[in-house]
Amino acid sequence: MTEQLDLTLTRDLDISPALVWKAWTDPEQLLKWFTPDPWRTVECDIDLRPGGRFRTVMRSPEGQDFPNQGCYLEIVENRKLVWTNALEPGFRPALPPASGHCGHFLFTAVLSLEPLGSGTRYSVRLLHGDEAGRKEHEEMGFHDGWNKALDQLVARVRG
Repeated sequence: MTEQLDLTLTRDLDISPALVWKAWTDPEQLLKWFTPDPWRTVECDIDLRPGGRFRTVMRSPEGQDFPNQGCYLEIVENRKLVWTNALEPGFRPALPPASGHCGHFLFTAVLSLEPLGSGTRYSVRLLHGDEAGRKEHEEMGFHDGWNKALDQLVARVRG
């Protein structure tokens, strides 16, 4: 971990890694929890393979849509999911995102799911290319947003 470049979140959950995995990899499930209220995820495309597409469209409370697209890098079922917005599907280099709600920084996300009794140690690490990108991501509400979305995931799985 590089404190100047990375953001992290680790929590222990009382749901199994398999259920967390399904929430992250089934587009129908992801639509129901991925964006913290009052925002919504209105579209999701998942091609779960290295080089495959991970695409979402987030909608603001005012009705403005924010598309996000990336590429999966590593997939270890029920254990690890790695994707980046620095690459398009097929490992094609991406242009920097346009500024807006979702920032204009590039990052790689590493989601780790560690079995913990009947639950899961949930860890996410977001790697940024520079301190400005990390700072922008943090200031736009990384900790609050990702924690709220995770609460929604847990509530959805339990419900």
